[in-house]
Amino acid sequence: MREWWRLMFPIARWLILVACIVPVLFSEKDAAAQGAFYQATEQEIAGPAGTLIRQEPMPFLGGKAFRVLYRSTGIHDEPIAVSGVIIVPLGPPPPSGRPIVTWAHPTTGIAPRCAPSLARFVFQQMQGLRDMVNRGYVIAATDYPGLGTPGPHPYLVGVSEARAVLDSVRAARTIPDAGASEQFAVWGHSQGGQAALFTGAIAKSYAPELKLVGIAAAAPASELITLINEDLGSIGGKNIAAMTLWSWTRVYGAPIQDVVAAAAMPTIDLLAQECIESMFDLEQRRITGRPLEQNFLSVGSPTEVEPWRSLLARNSAQTLPPEIPVFLAQGMADAIIRPQVTKDYMKRLCAAGSKVQLLELPGVGHGFAAHDSASAAVDWIAGRFNADSPPDDCGRT
Repeated sequence: MREWWRLMFPIARWLILVACIVPVLFSEKDAAAQGAFYQATEQEIAGPAGTLIRQEPMPFLGGKAFRVLYRSTGIHDEPIAVSGVIIVPLGPPPPSGRPIVTWAHPTTGIAPRCAPSLARFVFQQMQGLRDMVNRGYVIAATDYPGLGTPGPHPYLVGVSEARAVLDSVRAARTIPDAGASEQFAVWGHSQGGQAALFTGAIAKSYAPELKLVGIAAAAPASELITLINEDLGSIGGKNIAAMTLWSWTRVYGAPIQDVVAAAAMPTIDLLAQECIESMFDLEQRRITGRPLEQNFLSVGSPTEVEPWRSLLARNSAQTLPPEIPVFLAQGMADAIIRPQVTKDYMKRLCAAGSKVQLLELPGVGHGFAAHDSASAAVDWIAGRFNADSPPDDCGRT
């Protein structure tokens, strides 16, 4: 529970800071209503993936920000709409165009109203945002399918996340006056780290016109079988498993009744409707999820039962094309994504020929991994945009 609680500490810090400076930097407007903006007809959705359906301005000091709805491709290859946020620095773009960094967010929930673009503190949740904007990067931040737009959200479904990430880059390039180039990097945390790794896996085939220069991932959910098995003993782990099972029974048709006790379903249904934006939300989820400590699974682990085991393996990160450099950050006190899992994934990348930099964060838990590595991650991304030789720690693993 301590790790699950600490997951939102960076945002808790911002809650105090923003209370003081909101009148100066940000609007006091409440989170946007999940209304007509997020609804799209079949006729509106029809069209090339990555093209805009609509956009609306959002208040942001130091740049232009837009809430966007764009076209993408769903888990079953169907055309869908996905929402998100795009931020453009002020001033004219350079002749070569502005590079793009796409931010892949960590878990915010699985209900449509849990979209980051609806959150009151959406900009504060993008770790390293101010630094990236100051460097002249366009920021594309997808909500992922089923968040903002009608659900279900394919939670921890790697290809679904990656397509939404890539199409957010395409959408950013169509924003008037953005001046965005074809070069982009991915920066993600936790669920977003998984999204970043899967983006690297499919970028060349799904969006060949774009140039991916590097992937930065903090505490990525790279190995789902291990994640589910090692975390089932904690309330945070039960929350993750509950969201995954609830989502996958809807997006894959996997039979949840084969792995979940009937008495646990009302609690899981309640958790599926709760969002995670602040530490207060985590406390509410702890209270809601308390019955799972007595009744949850009807089997030892979903990893023991098909099709759940195969689906977890399918959504675990594989090695990447060796020409894509990778930055990994890992809190050494992380009890959700264990340090050894990230180190083992790095070893597989290295064996496949990737150049990988690993930033170990002593004493840092899961919630602080992106916050405490953001400066290093943005510096590393800048090196990739500058075409510098990527640092490589593979020789010391």
